[in-house]
Amino acid sequence: MKPMTIDDILKIRPVDEAAVEREKKRMIAEIRAYKLRELRRKLHIPQQALARALHISQPRISQIENGEIDSIKVGTLKRYVEAVGGHLRIEITVNGHTTLLDS
Repeated sequence: MKPMTIDDILKIRPVDEAAVEREKKRMIAEIRAYKLRELRRKLHIPQQALARALHISQPRISQIENGEIDSIKVGTLKRYVEAVGGHLRIEITVNGHTTLLDS
């Protein structure tokens, strides 16, 4: 039997572009969450202490730091960043024109 090429496999089972896009979004959210989690850990701030400072629950901090960041409110993210000593800047780009929103 002749070995299958990637083209042969794609004919039998085409790429599900929607699934690829969902996975891409999930991975991007996970990377963002990882960056937040590592920043907090580097500063030796426990989740519980951060939760108290933000007036949210420790499980919510865990959710944010495990990829459930798309549903986070901007105000919560701003407070998170400020609680670890940072400053939130939001950059918006439309048709090549960039606007920076500072908090």
